[in-house]
Amino acid sequence: MNISAAASPGANSLDDRLAGSRRALFWRELLGNAAHFPLANLFYEIVVEGWEMLTAPDAYVLIGAALTQAWVVSGWQRAGRSRPMLSNLLGPAVYVVLETLIEGSAFFAQPNHSIYVVFGVGVGLLRWALARSTNENVRLLLVLAEGLSRGLVLLFMYAALESRPGPDGLVKPFFADQSHQYITLALVALGLLIGLLAYFEQRTLGLLRSTAGRLRQFSEWSLGRDLTSQAVADADALSLRAVELAVLFVDLRGFTAWSENHPPREVVHMLNDFYAVVDHALAGTRGIVKIKFTADEAMVVLREPETALAFCRQLRDRLAPFLASHALAAGIGLHHGATVQGLLGSESVRLFDVIGDTVNVAKRLCDAAQGGEILVSESCYRSACATNPAPANMPYRDLALKGKAAPLRALIA
Repeated sequence: MNISAAASPGANSLDDRLAGSRRALFWRELLGNAAHFPLANLFYEIVVEGWEMLTAPDAYVLIGAALTQAWVVSGWQRAGRSRPMLSNLLGPAVYVVLETLIEGSAFFAQPNHSIYVVFGVGVGLLRWALARSTNENVRLLLVLAEGLSRGLVLLFMYAALESRPGPDGLVKPFFADQSHQYITLALVALGLLIGLLAYFEQRTLGLLRSTAGRLRQFSEWSLGRDLTSQAVADADALSLRAVELAVLFVDLRGFTAWSENHPPREVVHMLNDFYAVVDHALAGTRGIVKIKFTADEAMVVLREPETALAFCRQLRDRLAPFLASHALAAGIGLHHGATVQGLLGSESVRLFDVIGDTVNVAKRLCDAAQGGEILVSESCYRSACATNPAPANMPYRDLALKGKAAPLRALIA
C-alpha cells in the first residue's frame, strides 16, 4: 500500500542515495569502465608518437568518446534502462567514426585501434551475458573474465609495442624475454584480482541495496515518502515542533453491525479495500504529513487546508460507490489549526504522530458527521476558501463538543 505523495525534491534525494545520482553514476561509469581502454590506447600512442600527440585531435577524440559513453550510459542507468552491450560499444563507435574521418583508412592499420575495439566489444558481450545470467557460478566466471580483460588489454598493447621491428628489422618472440613473462603473469593476476573484487563488491552492493529498499518501504509505510526523505537528509525533521496543519478523519458508519455478520477474513479484505481507496485518492496530493489507519477509521494530515478540503470531497465521491456495495457509508470531519508533530514514545519504541486540540476537534467533527457527509469547521473553511467565502445559505450545524465552552459551527461541505 502506497501512502506517499507524488515525488518531491526530498524523494529524489533519497532515490539518489539508494540508486545513485546522475553525477555519481557518471563518475562511476567513467572511472570504472569507460576510461579504461581509451587510457590504454592513449598511452600507446604517447609512447609511439611522443608527447606531441597531445596537441593533435586524436587524444581529445579518445577523451571525448569516453566522456560521451559515461554521460549517455549514466542517463540510461538513472532511468533504469540497462543496455550493457550498447553501453560498451558506444565509446569505441564514437572513436572509430571520428578517427576514420580524420585519418581515413590508415586508422585501421594501427594495431592499438583494433585492440581497443575488440576489447570494447568483448566487455560488452560479457556484461550482456552477465545481465541475463542467474547462475551464481556462471556470474562469477563472467565477472572474472571482465576483470581479466582489463589486465589483458594492457598486455596486448604492450605486446603490440614490442612486436614492432627493431633497428635490424627483426621481431623477437614476445615470450622469449623473461621480463615479458613477468609482465604477462602480473597483468593476468591483476585482472583476476580486479574481477574478484568486482564480484564481491557487486554482491555486497546488491545486498545493501536490497536491504535499504526494504527498510525504505517499511519507513514509507509509517512516515510517508516525503517525510522519510526529509528524515534521511535531516534527522531533525522528526523532532517535536509546533505547526499549523489540516487534520481530517473518515470513519465508516454501520461497520460494527456489518462485521458481526461477516467472517473475519472478509472483514479484513473489506478494510484493506477501504484503505486502498483512501490511498488512491491521495495520489498526486502534495503536502502529506501523516496517514494512519485504525480499524474502520483513517486519519490524514495535510499541510494546507485548501488541499485537505479538496481531498475530502474527492474521497467522499470515491468512497460512496465502494461502501454502497457493502451497505455502508462514511462520515468525514476536517479541522485546521495548531498541532505538535514529531516522534513520540520511549527510547526503544517511537512513532511519528500529530497531536493537539486540532486533532481532537477533527475527530469529533467526524463522529458528528452523518454517512456521506463532510463536516468542516468554519475557521478551516475560511482558511481553505479565503478567496471564495462560504455562501450565506451554506448548511451548517452548531455542535457542542466535549471540552469546548462554546458551540463549534461546522459547515456541511
